[in-house]
Amino acid sequence: MKLSSLILAAAAVLASGQAFAQRGPEAGCAAKREAISRDIEAAKAQGQDHRVRGLERALAEVRRNCSDAKLAARHQERIRGEERKVAQRERELAEARRKGDRDKIARREDKLREAQAELQRVKDLP
Repeated sequence: MKLSSLILAAAAVLASGQAFAQRGPEAGCAAKREAISRDIEAAKAQGQDHRVRGLERALAEVRRNCSDAKLAARHQERIRGEERKVAQRERELAEARRKGDRDKIARREDKLREAQAELQRVKDLP
């Protein structure tokens, strides 16, 4: 019983966090709390008592631990990680160009473009 409640709480946090993650850190803790509250109301309307309890625990956890500064710092760290990935892809491409392997150059260029696109996507999150 306790394990299933814990699993439901984790699922609730993840489900609520998915919508939040799409908006980025500027949506803030208030938006996170609001999303979980909406999920609680929906679960109540559907008579999902276990889900309600899990969501209420998730909401209490967000109230206790969420700060906009932490969210912004996490977002900046994610950007830095993507920047490191782009730099690695640039080094790999330079090495392939130095060796002159056309197939490898094409693959490395594709990987670099993918990494750059992901970096831009992360930067564009509000």
